[in-house]
Amino acid sequence: MKAYIFPGQGAQFSGMGLDLYENYPLAQELFEKANEILGFAITDIMFEGTADELKQTKVTQPAIFLHSVILAKVLGDDFKPEMVAGHSLGELSALVANGVLTFEDGLKLVSKRALAMQKACEAQESTMAAVLGLDDNVVEEICESIDGVVVAANYNCPGQLVISGEIAAIDKACELLLEKGARRALKLPVGGAFHSPLMAPAREELAEAIKNTTFSKPTCPVYQNVVAKAVTKPEEIKENLIAQLTAPVRWTQCVQAMVADGGTEFIEVGPGKVLQGLMRKIDRTVSASGAAV
Repeated sequence: MKAYIFPGQGAQFSGMGLDLYENYPLAQELFEKANEILGFAITDIMFEGTADELKQTKVTQPAIFLHSVILAKVLGDDFKPEMVAGHSLGELSALVANGVLTFEDGLKLVSKRALAMQKACEAQESTMAAVLGLDDNVVEEICESIDGVVVAANYNCPGQLVISGEIAAIDKACELLLEKGARRALKLPVGGAFHSPLMAPAREELAEAIKNTTFSKPTCPVYQNVVAKAVTKPEEIKENLIAQLTAPVRWTQCVQAMVADGGTEFIEVGPGKVLQGLMRKIDRTVSASGAAV
């Protein structure tokens, strides 16, 4: 079975989407529509912006979403997923790809999500750290033993887990994890503690927008980050998407579930090759490649 997977934040680069804009009238039309919806020329920043400009919260998430979704639409008849999933932000791209959300509604939710997360980051200083070379349960136990907010946030692949929380709690966790034998426990250059309880204000803000958005019946199952299993009911998809901001991204488990359900060919749709790299560490028996037009 063919599975399409969609990347999250961090995959952006200057010049992203320009080839699509220049070569496909449909892409040009959708990019221009995005500029109207967002109220600023995101295409200028995507095509010619600096790394710092692309890192602006109001830009990063919509830019990755647009690159992924427009690429999927340009693929046209070649784009026939039998299952989809997205890493964090990428889940919204996946929900446009399988017909749950329209392009317009998906983009509006991504923009709302980005701004709500930025607001939550500004309300309390917080961060994330990558932990390499330890079993998940060891990382979880260390997080639970610490006073303050620190949780497992991104299960990226076996031996790579990102933790998220208050700065002091993250510092203490990194110290204890290194003592436990972690190969690395390194703070990441991010604006806040994504996928942790500290994102609760953003979740509440986004929940209202999600509840007021039409979610249609999907053309194929989406494997959602929160539950790491196939979901097809629109109301269930909504609830999981709301929960996602404060819950961990169970990417390893999502991929394992897709493989167990018959996924053999995994195609990354969007900028970068991050998910292809993780696929090789999660399961080498399946193929992983990037989408080409």
